[in-house]
Parts: sequence; structure tokens; C-alpha cells
Amino acid sequence: MRVIVDLSRCVGHARCQAVAKGVYSTDEVEGKVLLVCGAIPQELEALALRGARACPERAITVLGGGESDQLWPPRRGAAA
Repeated sequence: MRVIVDLSRCVGHARCQAVAKGVYSTDEVEGKVLLVCGAIPQELEALALRGARACPERAITVLGGGESDQLWPPRRGAAA
């Protein structure tokens, strides 16, 4: 699993960190999301996905095994 953060969309709600502290943190200056770990270990995958889903701006993209395997956010036309 891979997590990509679009900092231009992040406005610092910190909801990702609130539900997934082991995966997400926030920048002390701007309050924007930071990843605690680069590669997401298997035991933190569900937590990483939960944190991404908590982001109201959808600034966090979660990819599965391949580039086209986007787990979150749903692609347009796909069920949420």
C-alpha cells in the first residue's frame, strides 16, 4: 500500500491524525498532514485507509498493490 498526500488540498483539519496517529501527523507550522512512515506496513494499512477517509478535502490518496489500484478516494463513477 502506498499513500500520496496532495498538500495543495490539505487545509489542516487534522482529522487523519485524529483517527490514525500511527500513520499521520501534522506540520507544526502550517498544520498540514505529514506521513509518520514512508512505506505503510501491512499492520497499519486499515488505519491508513481510515485516516484518508476522514479527510474532508480528500487530500490523501491510497493506492493498493498497483498504480491503477486506487483504494481511496473512489474514482469518479465508482461507488464510495
